[in-house]
Parts: sequence; C-alpha cells; structure tokens
Amino acid sequence: MELALDWNAPWFAPVAHDGRAVAASLAGGQPWPQALGGAAPVRFVPQGELPVGTAYEQFIFETGRVPTRENLHDFFNGLCWRRFPLTKQRLNRLQAAQIAADGVRAVRGPVRDALTLFDENAALLQAPEPLWEALAARDWLRLFVTLRPFWSQARLVLFGHALLEKLVAPYKSITAHVYRAPVPPSLGDDLAAWDAWLAQGLSSTVLATKPFTPLPVLGVPGWWPANEDPAYYADARVFRPRRTDAPMDNP
Repeated sequence: MELALDWNAPWFAPVAHDGRAVAASLAGGQPWPQALGGAAPVRFVPQGELPVGTAYEQFIFETGRVPTRENLHDFFNGLCWRRFPLTKQRLNRLQAAQIAADGVRAVRGPVRDALTLFDENAALLQAPEPLWEALAARDWLRLFVTLRPFWSQARLVLFGHALLEKLVAPYKSITAHVYRAPVPPSLGDDLAAWDAWLAQGLSSTVLATKPFTPLPVLGVPGWWPANEDPAYYADARVFRPRRTDAPMDNP
C-alpha cells in the first residue's frame, strides 16, 4: 500500500515527522508492525494475533500489543501512539476498567462511547479566551471572521486517528470534537507536555460528561484556502448554529 500523503498539510503537523519515517520504512519493504514501532510504548502486531472473542482494548491492556491492519486507519492509530503515548495508554486503561466493571456489551455505555469518541475524533485547542467563548457559543462568524487575528495565538492539534484519516482526502464538513479543557498556554508548543497534561486529566468521571464541542476543522484560518472568503462560513449544513434550547458548551 503506497502512502503518498501531503505531510505539509497543517492538520498532519503533529504526526508528520513520524509519518514520513514510517511511510519510508513501509516503502522500503518493512512490515507494518515493525515500521510503526520504535518510540511507541506498545508493540504493534498483525491483526491475526487478536484472539476471536477478545475485546481489542482488553487485549492491548493485557498484552501491551496493538493488533494492526494494513490500512490508513491503523496507520494513523500507530502514529498517535507514538505522538501521544501517555494519553493513549490512559485511554486504554480506562477502557479496560470499564470492560472489567461491565463486561463487553452490545451497547458500550456512555463512558466507553466517550472514550472511543476521544480516541477516534478528538482535537485539542490552545487559544485565547475570546476564541473559546465564540466556539462554545458556536458563533462561527465571530470565531472565524471577527476574531480571525486571534488565531495567530492559537494552536489546534488533532488527536483522533479516524479524524486524521478523513483528512487524507479533505472535505468541508469534516468536524472534530474539541476537548473542552483548554490546553494551558504555559505548555507552549511542547506536545510531550500536552500529552502528560492530557493523560493526567482524563478520567471516567470527566468523560461521562461528554466534554466535547464540535469544530469544522477546515474553517480554521490557514487550513483551507476557500475560508479566506467570509461567505465560506454561511453554509449552515456545516457551520450549524447552536440550538436555542441547548446549554452553552462551556470549557
């Protein structure tokens, strides 16, 4: 499988270094599990090592091995393990605790749903307070047009591997679930510090509150040429207003 990805795209920035290295190893013929290894605290193994009837998350927790298919979804999952090892371990331990408490059910339950959503589609935001206020209100014109200069002081980092997979072929409606805990400005651009901060703060109690707010990522200034035109944000199918009966998405 050839991985000809645009590693210069802004949404890939956090994983671009590792992504280029892994893609080069794969192009050189190295098997997927070995190519994805390295800095990750787990070992990647072929999907066939997952026993029939064993929950994926439980297997990782018990063995430290991540069953991996040769596709983009698992490729980005591996890159996220390398970039955010502490948070990925924390999510896995929380999943395993829920499985131990409730077993594996047809319906996951609110905490496991939130854990899966975080793992697949979460994003982290470090931004000035006015941007957070506009995002919580889903006031898209204020967020992206009126307050556009504030984005030079902000950083959006995509965590979810399914979210990164979608952006291989970008389309306007791709929407992240922004974790409502603002990334402290004191952490700067140090993503290892972001990882430690995030892992420390995640808990079943926190996730049970569904601490997310939606953000169409191709609305971020500098991420998509078409959004230079304010009319881009008039598409209510993508930039949906907050329902008048819905509570504010307070961070």
